[in-house]
Amino acid sequence: MYGRALVMWSCILGLASLNGALRDFGLTPALGDTIGRAISTVLLCVLILFVAWLSIGWIGPATGFDAVGVGGLWVFLTLAFEFLVGHYVFGKPWPMLLADYDVSQGRIWILALLVTFCAPFLAARWRELIKT
Repeated sequence: MYGRALVMWSCILGLASLNGALRDFGLTPALGDTIGRAISTVLLCVLILFVAWLSIGWIGPATGFDAVGVGGLWVFLTLAFEFLVGHYVFGKPWPMLLADYDVSQGRIWILALLVTFCAPFLAARWRELIKT
């Protein structure tokens, strides 16, 4: 189950990268940084929910607790990638990385992490509801 969850997180990572490019080259220049980031975050949340909904049957969590575990894995991998790769590969300073978590500055990135955590559980529940 966790191996399949890792595969799907890799797909989410690819979508997030494309979303970031759209933000940096389209949304932010046209709408400004705060609005561009907000739209990008909401779009990424929708994409994460969609990926979870499409893949939850294949990932195969047996219980709600398993689905929460998948969400936890996805958040852990996201944070590890964001901070470790962001800092050590792309050379972003720690304050710049942490700025995305400053809600008082209009940054709502934390919403993406919350959706990432909840998406597998919600997708599993939605699938159950559709079956009945």
